[in-house]
Amino acid sequence: MTIQLAAFYVCAVVLIGAALRVITTRNAVHAALWLVLAFFTAACLWLLLYAEFLAAALVMVYVGAVMVLFLFVVMMLDINFDKLREGIWRHLPLAGGIGILMALEMALVLGSREFGVDGPRSPGAPPAGYSNTKELGRLLYTDYVFPFELAAVILLVAIVAAIALTLRRRKETRYQDPADQLAANKANRLKIVKDAPARVPPASQEGGGE
Repeated sequence: MTIQLAAFYVCAVVLIGAALRVITTRNAVHAALWLVLAFFTAACLWLLLYAEFLAAALVMVYVGAVMVLFLFVVMMLDINFDKLREGIWRHLPLAGGIGILMALEMALVLGSREFGVDGPRSPGAPPAGYSNTKELGRLLYTDYVFPFELAAVILLVAIVAAIALTLRRRKETRYQDPADQLAANKANRLKIVKDAPARVPPASQEGGGE
């Protein structure tokens, strides 16, 4: 057994254990920290496959940005997790069936000849001057440009839907109408009101009247 193979098995065991702890722990903050560990071990697996760019992107994007956002949301919102767990066992058969179906689909995809996965093999060290970042960009924008653009559109639709679902308008808040601002002209910008000044009677007349 080589060092790379031993490191692969160690990272795989840690990754599976961390993923199981994510869905079994009761504390949401602890679950997020276990997910961070799962991301780090997944990045180690990418490093073993000589995909340094993907490993760095996984750490920076998911651990550095997404998980920080998750922790902020979990720690700032007062979420009643006990109420969310009610009825979880009732949906367990459906969730288990969906999980088994997804596992079978992944096995069929990875086992097909179109992906070129005939069995476990070591990728070997890349030649001198090889750039996995350049190769990844070439594949994304040549062979997989349409799936890449489709994924981008789906993510954009998800972002717009999330904003639309969480948008709340308050009646007491004053909003600006860009259409009214653009329709303004010099005639309605300034309004001159002519008013006669109030006349104050002289002090002598007030005294004579008394």
